[in-house]
Amino acid sequence: MEDKLFNEVRRAFAAAFNTDPASISMQSEPGDIAGWDSMGHVQLVAELEKIFSVSLEVDEVMEMEDVASIVRVLEAKGL
Repeated sequence: MEDKLFNEVRRAFAAAFNTDPASISMQSEPGDIAGWDSMGHVQLVAELEKIFSVSLEVDEVMEMEDVASIVRVLEAKGL
């Protein structure tokens, strides 16, 4: 995993959930972050698409169950 990619993912979390990026780890999952529910996930995906200038497919969004899987999906897109 590239640190720059992970740091940008943390930035998306900070924007979507108004949380300290340092509190986000590769092990973070929805139960760990206030607001990361189904509606929050949509907001997070919008932030990720904006930050990375990508369009995420529905199946990719559904794969994003925790921070590690988000990083994997983005890496698979060549980021």
